[in-house]
Amino acid sequence: MNHHLDLKELSTRENEQVEWKRNVADIEDLLRTVTAFANDYQNMGGGYIVCGAEELRDEHGFPRVENIGLTASRFKEIEGKLMSDARAKIDPPVTPIVEELPGSIDGQRVLVFIIPASPHPHSYRASGSDTSRYYVRLSRETVEARNGILRELLVRKQAIEPWDKRPNPDATLACIDLLAFRDVLQQSNVWNPSMGIEDYFEEKNRLSALVPSLGARRPLDTNLRPRNFSLILFAIEPTRFTPGAWTKVSLYPGNDRSEPTAERHEIFGSVVEQARKSLDLLKTHTSTAFDKEAPEPNAPKYPERALQEAVINAIVHRDYESNEPTSITIFSDRVEIRSPGGLPRTVDRDKFLSGKAAPSWRNQSLAWFFNKLQLAQAEGQGIPTIFRTMQQLGSPTPRFDLEEFAVTCILPAHPRHEMLRHVAEVERLLIQQDFEAAEARLTPLIEQQPTVPRLLELLSQIATAQKRTERIGDWIRRHDINPQDLPASTIFLMADALKESASVEDKNLEKNWIDVVSNRQLQGDEVKRAALALRKMGRDDDAVRLITNLISRTANTLTIPAMLYDIRARAKIDLAKRCMDTGKSRQVDKNLKAKAWEQCRRYLEEAELDIVKAVESEPNSREREFYEKDLEFVRSLKAQSQKPERKPPQYPYRSQRTNPIRRRYD
Repeated sequence: MNHHLDLKELSTRENEQVEWKRNVADIEDLLRTVTAFANDYQNMGGGYIVCGAEELRDEHGFPRVENIGLTASRFKEIEGKLMSDARAKIDPPVTPIVEELPGSIDGQRVLVFIIPASPHPHSYRASGSDTSRYYVRLSRETVEARNGILRELLVRKQAIEPWDKRPNPDATLACIDLLAFRDVLQQSNVWNPSMGIEDYFEEKNRLSALVPSLGARRPLDTNLRPRNFSLILFAIEPTRFTPGAWTKVSLYPGNDRSEPTAERHEIFGSVVEQARKSLDLLKTHTSTAFDKEAPEPNAPKYPERALQEAVINAIVHRDYESNEPTSITIFSDRVEIRSPGGLPRTVDRDKFLSGKAAPSWRNQSLAWFFNKLQLAQAEGQGIPTIFRTMQQLGSPTPRFDLEEFAVTCILPAHPRHEMLRHVAEVERLLIQQDFEAAEARLTPLIEQQPTVPRLLELLSQIATAQKRTERIGDWIRRHDINPQDLPASTIFLMADALKESASVEDKNLEKNWIDVVSNRQLQGDEVKRAALALRKMGRDDDAVRLITNLISRTANTLTIPAMLYDIRARAKIDLAKRCMDTGKSRQVDKNLKAKAWEQCRRYLEEAELDIVKAVESEPNSREREFYEKDLEFVRSLKAQSQKPERKPPQYPYRSQRTNPIRRRYD
């Protein structure tokens, strides 16, 4: 801290960091605030107590300081009493820094106590009290730290272990459900059948450097005790040890809790079971919006990925020292997912609400298991994924209610069932090839929301069918649509439409959009579409490079589809044909011809290997027949590209020639 103080500058600081005391009536009130600033619960770096001054507001609402000051006798009395009691009644003792500033009245001084943040938790014992209490600063108030706030304070100051890592003194290995234990470890790819259950729970054995051992032995206790996170993952009855470790799912037919009927599900068992059963319920009740008048009545109401991330976050990152269950409430227009425990103080509130906060784990051990089970994103991507998937569907932005003891994620349903009905109607008209009616239905929707991916896809399909694809380029430019904001599937459809346009500007736009999507981390189907688009543009080299990058990136984790090998082979065949044309050209230098034939043979060799892989990995016999025909074709090209063998002269040697005239006379 800078100890050269300016009261006007202090008035511009956060209210959590400055306590103004015009008249000091209670020294013990100051000591509680000293304790709170030293504990630095909100990570502000400590705080200031200003005695003899008051923060007011001027006529414009801006901060104004009135620094009357204290008399010399009062100044010394407050300073002496606070400094001595801060050493005697605060544990560990705190020694504030004292600054003296001039007051507005002659002969008086403003007394400022500067309390730096401490790495230790501090408690204060008031006069006449037998117990010490911890205090923290919340907003501009000094309050006693209790329950979750106290636990979080002690964890942050490393006075106690985080809840998930603590061994439970009431549990033994007999409380573990062995079948659930084996299933979770097998699905996490950390199961070793040669190890016994005691081995897994020994402190020397850790499944990862990121998580502690599953169990530990406490001092003077010979029994091996499971840690808390192990119990909610593997215990036969997790709520016996953690009463709040269950999930409640409630369904209301309307948009509030006043409905006369409702449905309630109570889900017990391990947290993995709770997550999976909750997601199954959500898929059943919220994954579609139904309109019986439409030929295709099912349309997504919520992105499935957003629901999954919200539920997993609520279960993994909740405060399990709270006895409240995780709560999921389904209304007609939204889903509310409530996770007990306030937002960790290490997370920036504003960044969290905008989906840009840095990752922070309340239960890091649980987070590791859920990542290994592929139920959660790694590196804190859950909240950004919720925002992104809601945006891609065209849904309203998710909201978060941040209470002191809970965080609630609110996912609004896709806007208006009426809109979904119109979208389904547009799709029906497209199927019936009534393109004018489809356009009339779509126009008012897309004019209101010109960048919604699904509406852009419909616009592209209609424009292509009507052979008016120049509309797509005009729409993109008019609304300044950025392909970075769109999913790959939408970009492909719009690029297909741009390809049919006669405009050079649209052709360049198509090329740029395909380049954008090609530079993403695409999955199998997306890579296929991008590679085919690149091939249609004559960019076989780029298509080969795109598929090669996917294969090298995911070969150890995913099965590569056979069709990707075949597409890469076809691209290499076309490249080989171009080399053949160069090799056959009479206008090309002899050395360049030789290099062209050499490159041609290399492309064909690589294409043959790709098609062989496609044949070997394709389970469908009919598809294999197509690949085998490709294999015959590439082998025929290989035969054509071989160097011609040098043949012996066709003329006989002179000694073997016969002279018919001489023979006649012989």
